Amino acid sequence: MDNKKKEFSLFEVTPEIEHFARLCDQNNGIDKELYTKYEVKRGLRDLNGKGVLAGLTNISDVCAKKLVDGVEVPCAGNLYYRGYNIKDLVKGFLEDKHFGFEEIAYLLLFGELPNEKELEVFHDTLVERRTLPPTFVRDVIMKAPSRDMMISLSRSILNLYSYDDKADDTTIPNVLRQCLNLISEFPMLMVYGYHAYNYRLGEDLFIYAPSQELSTAENILMMLREDRKYTELEAKILDMALVLHMDHGGGNNSTFTTHVVTSSGTDTYSTIAAALASLKGPKHGGANIKVTQMFEDMKKVVKDWKDEDEVRRYLCNLLEKNGFDRKGLIYGMGHAIYSVSDPRADIFKVFVKQLAQEKGCEEEYALYEMVENMAPKVIAEKRKIYKGVNANVDFYSGLVYSMLDLPPALYTPIFAAARIVGWSAHRLEELRNVDKIIRPAYKPLAEHREYVRMEDR
Repeated sequence: MDNKKKEFSLFEVTPEIEHFARLCDQNNGIDKELYTKYEVKRGLRDLNGKGVLAGLTNISDVCAKKLVDGVEVPCAGNLYYRGYNIKDLVKGFLEDKHFGFEEIAYLLLFGELPNEKELEVFHDTLVERRTLPPTFVRDVIMKAPSRDMMISLSRSILNLYSYDDKADDTTIPNVLRQCLNLISEFPMLMVYGYHAYNYRLGEDLFIYAPSQELSTAENILMMLREDRKYTELEAKILDMALVLHMDHGGGNNSTFTTHVVTSSGTDTYSTIAAALASLKGPKHGGANIKVTQMFEDMKKVVKDWKDEDEVRRYLCNLLEKNGFDRKGLIYGMGHAIYSVSDPRADIFKVFVKQLAQEKGCEEEYALYEMVENMAPKVIAEKRKIYKGVNANVDFYSGLVYSMLDLPPALYTPIFAAARIVGWSAHRLEELRNVDKIIRPAYKPLAEHREYVRMEDR
């Protein structure tokens, strides 16, 4: 008998793993008709996109329907932060000519719009927390940097637990302290993680401390770029992107994750790491990267970007799983709630056009606009759909980030740097109102069996 130990890699799918995987596939399948039989709402949503009511919230509201003669009908989407329409909030801080991140963060966390003095105090509170523990960059961020910045962010967040003497204290003042720290630290954690990974690949390393005088959006651009330069329009649009991504109701996947994990009584760092894990998925925060990748493929395959017939053939091929990643999806189109329009995309689009003109990307913008108008019609022809399909915020955010010269590796982390505000508000709300662990039910389908001894199997 050969006792020589077989060599293998921990990162290799061996024949044994393939065998076990076939068993998983064979014994984990569930007949889709059973979901209908037992009235299970897959994805916690019905066929019309209406979610199962799982909680109550004051923080934000997503509206996509209105009552007409007592019947709910689709309407243009609206997003409300603490009762204020996002369109009015954006219009307000643009007309007042100040950055919106800090003002809207105050609103989401504390439930009221701040006056000048309150905003000044809050801004100063965030500014003084734009720091990391001594040697944290060297000991955590620079060691074994990940190629995936969401993993890098999660690792940094979990490591911050070790530096906090009150990490497990879930009283409201302490959790608020932790949340304000994380809101202030997120831009540094993601940008430094990105630079650390590139340094390992042989690029120059530059680590800039955030400036007390700059807004959150300005600091992200300044810390990211070697020359520290950015235009006023670039900073304004990134600030708007952060505001638009701050929150989106309690039912989106990462925010629901925040509620679920918070309900277990765990610490803030573990809760935010769980939310990050959710946001990382390509069906959630990673969607903007898929949109960008899809358009990069489209620009290679479609010879004439102005030829509607050629673009249409490309979209049809996508839906027939003959193009791009063969998933049968047109990324950036459709939303779980919005069926007529996504208000975030509507707001974004106006400023995307401005940025495209500043950057000389008018042809690329025109291609996006053509796909936005054409895709719903193509999807309606090829798919059985239960509600309307429209461009969502991810459709244009990828284009915006590429025109801002932001690296694709940071697209989802930037989403996280905004959504950390919403996660914090929802964590505080869950701690304040509900002292019960979230535990939904799953119907078991496996028949009960008698145990069989080894020699009889």
